[in-house]
Amino acid sequence: MARDGANDKPPSPQVSVVVVAYQSGAMLRDCLATLRRQSVRDLELILVDNASTDGAAHAAAREAPDIVFIANDENLGFAAAVNQGARRARGRWLALLNPDAFAEPDWLEALLSAAQAHPQAACFASRQLMAEDPGRLDGLGDVMSASGFAFRGGYGQPDPGAREPALVFSACGGAMMVDRALFLEMGGLDERLFCYCEDVDLGYRLQLRGLQTLLVPSAVVRHVGSASSGGPRSDFAAFYGARNRLWVYLKDTPPLLLWLTLPLHMLATAVLLARHFTRGEIAAPWRGLIAALDGLPVALEARREAQAERRVGSWAIARQLAWSPLALIRRSVVLKPIRPAGSAPTRSAAA
Repeated sequence: MARDGANDKPPSPQVSVVVVAYQSGAMLRDCLATLRRQSVRDLELILVDNASTDGAAHAAAREAPDIVFIANDENLGFAAAVNQGARRARGRWLALLNPDAFAEPDWLEALLSAAQAHPQAACFASRQLMAEDPGRLDGLGDVMSASGFAFRGGYGQPDPGAREPALVFSACGGAMMVDRALFLEMGGLDERLFCYCEDVDLGYRLQLRGLQTLLVPSAVVRHVGSASSGGPRSDFAAFYGARNRLWVYLKDTPPLLLWLTLPLHMLATAVLLARHFTRGEIAAPWRGLIAALDGLPVALEARREAQAERRVGSWAIARQLAWSPLALIRRSVVLKPIRPAGSAPTRSAAA
């Protein structure tokens, strides 16, 4: 016999926001404050701490008892921590925000409005500005080059301001929103990657299913970038970037496209290693590349999983890539026109 209290379960929020903290310091408090100021009030806030020693996450949880707080005994990596939050979440939508990212008050409102207006999209990217120089872009969606190197579109370039929504290859995990049921059905972020490139991998897997990622320029955050990992040129970032770049390329690229672009990937890898060498930074990316090669069985197993879920051919994926070498060199913004709802599976059909 069911208990009367079973019907007293609080209604599910419209959106659950997951923030993963690791040695985030004072920035975490500022990040959470911007979420408190959101125009959307029907939200759930989930904070996952990856065994930080700075005490910032525990302090934040004490100050706000309504926060769902998950404290890990060890650093599980960004991917696993996000998945923890997603499994605990109750919202229809799952939003991710880095602890060094500060959302404008209408950030969630803009994302949710875009989701309602574009039911064919499953994932939504934000317009990210540099926190230290808000007149410049931290990124307008992620771009996948034909060489298999992903980059944040427009990084460091002047902010063009608000524009109409458009399709991008993938959304940066530092400020995005995704259909939570679909995210869980897909297995969430790939925990084998630990940190870096897991958001590109998610976007690529959505592309393989024929699902769209929409850039919402009116959804604005200011982002410091790599604050918890020592900066974008730290040994940590260089190691995991080099390892995971190869793994994601091997995992997600469809067969015909893989053989077509493999020479480009090898050339781009050689050029990047040479650049690291000239800067005296070769040790960490070289170790990352060796780790990637040593872990080829892991990457190939992941490839079998990803390709088994593929619903589109190589040509469909090829049309979503940036084929000009200048796009990669300049970190250009690459936007695609929105496809009609009937031209691709909707998120509800996919889930």
